[in-house]
Amino acid sequence: MTLIRAREWLQARPRRTKRLMLVAADFLGLMFIIWVSFCIRFDRIFVPNMEQAMFIVAGPLIAIPIFAYMGLYRAVLRYLRERAIWTIVQAVTVSTLIWVSLVFLTLSYGASGIPRTIAVLYWVGSIAAVAGTRFAVKWLLRSGVPRAADKQKVLVYGAGDPAVHLVEALNASPDRRVVGFLSDDPGLRGMDILGIRVFATDRLEELIPNLGVTEVIIATNQASSRRRRELVASLGRFPVKIRVLPPIADLASGKYIVSYIRDIDIDDLLGRSPVPADPELMRSTVAGRTILISGAAGSIGSAVCRTVAQAKPAKLVLLEMNELGLYQIERELRRYGDFAIVPVLGSVTDEALVKRTLREHSVETVYHCAAYKHVSLVEQNVIEGVRNNILGTLNLVKESCAADVENFVLISSDKAVRPKSVMGATKRWAELIVRHYGNRTDRGGKQGVFSSVRFGNVIGSSGSVVPLFKEQIAAGGPVTLTDEKMTRYFMSVREAAELIVQAGALSNSGDILLLDMGEPVRIRDLARDMIMLAGLTVRDDDNPDGDIEIKTIGMRNGEKLSEELFYDPTGVTATRHPKILRANPQNGKAVRIPAMIAQMREALETGDEDAVRQVLFGHLEKGGDVAIVASSASDAGDEAPVAQYGRPA
Repeated sequence: MTLIRAREWLQARPRRTKRLMLVAADFLGLMFIIWVSFCIRFDRIFVPNMEQAMFIVAGPLIAIPIFAYMGLYRAVLRYLRERAIWTIVQAVTVSTLIWVSLVFLTLSYGASGIPRTIAVLYWVGSIAAVAGTRFAVKWLLRSGVPRAADKQKVLVYGAGDPAVHLVEALNASPDRRVVGFLSDDPGLRGMDILGIRVFATDRLEELIPNLGVTEVIIATNQASSRRRRELVASLGRFPVKIRVLPPIADLASGKYIVSYIRDIDIDDLLGRSPVPADPELMRSTVAGRTILISGAAGSIGSAVCRTVAQAKPAKLVLLEMNELGLYQIERELRRYGDFAIVPVLGSVTDEALVKRTLREHSVETVYHCAAYKHVSLVEQNVIEGVRNNILGTLNLVKESCAADVENFVLISSDKAVRPKSVMGATKRWAELIVRHYGNRTDRGGKQGVFSSVRFGNVIGSSGSVVPLFKEQIAAGGPVTLTDEKMTRYFMSVREAAELIVQAGALSNSGDILLLDMGEPVRIRDLARDMIMLAGLTVRDDDNPDGDIEIKTIGMRNGEKLSEELFYDPTGVTATRHPKILRANPQNGKAVRIPAMIAQMREALETGDEDAVRQVLFGHLEKGGDVAIVASSASDAGDEAPVAQYGRPA
């Protein structure tokens, strides 16, 4: 209780009072050290004469101004670091040398002087006393903080400036203690930084149980997504939490407090670094323009709405068939600015509604996000999937062409490349329709640009595997896979929305643009990573006591083991954006687009799913891409506009 009261009393004193108390302690302490040095030297209780008393008083009178100059009274003792001892040694050494010089100077004027042993004892004793008082006060003020043994033990991955800054911040933390650095740099292994040992990362599995580690913090911007995935994988058998330090630039800008550490997110484990948006491309097709977004309440559509809203359009038209979703996204977008927002309740399959909406609001740019995209559901509902994804796209692109829309961007999918599923095939048809009308616009001398954007899976979107895995993990498992070897490309919702908006500025009419999505991610690895991020462990043969089992259930109809972004990877050219690519059309067998549509309408009217499937896949030759050749014929039932299917060399 006495210590607690002393700590509380000391903490309640003003900073000026604490400083004066420290000066007084130094003054009395240094005088006492000199007197004790005399006692030790003469081996008796020393009683100084007047001259010797002056020397005893002169010691602190010389030392205290030097201590003040060297900052010993500016330090906040609660956070005093061990390296402050070196400053104390320097200050005491300088003051002792000046004191000794004064003593020998007075000796030349007939003073009796002092033995040289006294100076040595005074120097050693002063260092011990000055350092001892300061660290004793630090101990007293921090005695209420949990002991090091009671703190969570942390390993920090990285040994650069961000990691050092983090460890310095954590040294003052009441609940964490850093027990080691992890580094891939062979030159640092075995070295000490801030008194903490640097270990090789391949010793991670040995260090966690031996040191009792409960948390690993990634504190380097150099760690690639693949390296982070490997780190998560190696931690899979241990009950440790993984966190990540935000970039130092964010800390400097005030975005986070210095000691802020966030949980690592699934986006941190993507197969590549995030693709930054080009602000000029983001503004050029949106700012001050009238924009229509179909499927505005969907996971992709709503993200595009937010991205567009930030670029300040003149008017934003939201076309959506989900009443509740439309209501919610309209309310959310009201916060982004004072531009007009027009909610339109209806479907892209309603040709009259589409035509009226485009003309009534003089739409300049269309982002077509509306689609049925759940592979298994569309596989079981072929007719509705084809009607919405193909005929809905046809309605919107045809009426956009007639209304002189300047930019039309279709949201496509990597499943459109050599499709096996109905959903993928409908997306491929949609790409062909958009390319057909884009080339037709060019031939007619119009300024409109009709293009498609193709990308992989969007993390967190409806139909994505990520929300499914989250639900299964929350329910205690098992997490279900369709195949152990299945891989997919992934991107974040933000990147998808930015790519869609930038495509309007990068495209030529008829283009298909793609994001350079890096390496595909193995779905089993994704499942394991998500289990780890939930703070759980995988139950398998190596770890039978784990929390969540990963179970393989077999591939479903329409699924592919791996997806592709290109028909022909060699037929790809760059755009202004270093990570956005343009797919070039191939040459091959000619097929008439209007004839394809006419056949599809006939098949839909029969209501026969097998007939619809036959038409759907019959026009998509295996391995082929498509190009539209020039024609001057009209679109209504003409025989001239054709598509060419070909196989890459």
